[in-house]
Amino acid sequence: MNKSEHKITDKINPEKISKRLFGRMFFVGFAIVAQVLWILFAVMVLGNRFRFVLPLIEIISVFAILWLVSKDINPSYKLAWTILILAVPVAGAVIYFLFGKSRIARGVQKKLDLCAADSAKYLREQPKVRCDLENMDIEAGRQSQYIRDYAGFPVYQKTTTRYYHVGEELYRAMKEELQKAEHFIFLEYFIIDDGEMWQGILDILEEKARLGLDVRLIYDDVGCVSTLPANFDIQLRKRGIKCEVFNPFLPVLSVFLNNRDHRKIMVIDGYTSFTGGINLADEYINRKERFGYWKDTGIMLKGEASWSFTVMFLQMWSVLSGQVPVYEEYRPHTWHQEEFEDDGFVQPYGDTPLDHETVGENVYLNLINRARKYVYIFTPYLITDNEMMTALRLAAKSGVDVRIVTPGIPDKKMVFLLTRSYYKTLLESGVRIYEYRPGFLHAKSFVCDDEIATIGTINMDYRSLYLHFECGVWLYRAEAVLQIKEDALALFPQCTEITLDFCRNQNAAVRMLQSILRLFAPLL
Repeated sequence: MNKSEHKITDKINPEKISKRLFGRMFFVGFAIVAQVLWILFAVMVLGNRFRFVLPLIEIISVFAILWLVSKDINPSYKLAWTILILAVPVAGAVIYFLFGKSRIARGVQKKLDLCAADSAKYLREQPKVRCDLENMDIEAGRQSQYIRDYAGFPVYQKTTTRYYHVGEELYRAMKEELQKAEHFIFLEYFIIDDGEMWQGILDILEEKARLGLDVRLIYDDVGCVSTLPANFDIQLRKRGIKCEVFNPFLPVLSVFLNNRDHRKIMVIDGYTSFTGGINLADEYINRKERFGYWKDTGIMLKGEASWSFTVMFLQMWSVLSGQVPVYEEYRPHTWHQEEFEDDGFVQPYGDTPLDHETVGENVYLNLINRARKYVYIFTPYLITDNEMMTALRLAAKSGVDVRIVTPGIPDKKMVFLLTRSYYKTLLESGVRIYEYRPGFLHAKSFVCDDEIATIGTINMDYRSLYLHFECGVWLYRAEAVLQIKEDALALFPQCTEITLDFCRNQNAAVRMLQSILRLFAPLL
């Protein structure tokens, strides 16, 4: 693919640079840093004036460590915070209580629990579909059963799938399907940035809203803090588009900043849906160059499986808006009376940081652990815990062809350095690792044995696996499975395969920095 055919090089815009530097992110970030420094300063001043304060904080730090160790959370996460608290007892304890815990306001938590309980009756699985899957492949059935029982989303037939190997193709399909919308459009995205992609979609949304369609948008304010104005939701409502903001980014310290809505969901008329790694910004479709050519992927579902994405969206909408959705009005067959075509088994799923079940990671682990021939992985970040490392290494040692593709040009240099720190151990076990030469690879997909695949929003890092709201699609013998495999096979020649010599010949200072970063990987 000729990169020049798919991008428009940005010109330097002083006004835009000034807006970014002195916009909402700058002032909010400045306010939060000021609050952290003020808290630390106050603690130190109190400690100097009242000698009992610092020993008291050190005692609290010890109890914090004991409490942390007793929690049923990832050991690497525990270790990183324990080291920080022990290294700087006062500051470490303060930072932990501010940012170390994944929790939200009790009122929001209660709403989420109520929504999940209320919508459960609309996510009942058809026994025949379950029976057909398990009769065909009991191992695949067990993977699917885990998603149903612990994420709450059933498996479907009567759904067709189409995989898109670059953002430009997905964007064209999105616009085509949006133009066909006759009843409602739901969008939930982590990042929106003004540009060709967003304006192309916004024009359609405005037109459909004027025609009386139910058009709704949810966006994550932390993800958009540097790209959207603070009153963006108000602007959209004036245009007839219903809008809710997840986690409004205020200049106040809050552990809720840890939990972000990282999902990418588009649902049209209840039976067409999209997800994948692609946000609504020009770099995702290579109309703006950032970090070379941007390789991303997505999937379109048409049929009954889109219902799970509709429910997922309505759950979040209910929590943010306080409105109780009438789920039945949005079912796939409400406006599509004909039977949908059949294309294997399709199971969309969501992952929440609030249920203490790492669904996203466990879907990946199930796929790796049950692979017989091969597993090919696309991921922008490879920051794994011990469970994931063990699974990847054991699969390779057992003769499975395990290949991982990561970016050749990083978006975050420190995170890329950390990603490379895992290469040597994996290579020694037989895992093959590739770096995508043309630029940044943002795709998140697994494909295994020509039969099973998953694609969605979930990165192989601690934030995606433990702290963010995420989503994906599990696939068994659907057309998209082989489409993902074909994309992987076409991608390998465009990559540089990493060797053990490359890892061994890295600068000693780089290896030292990587070791330090590994200690704090769960916090990055």
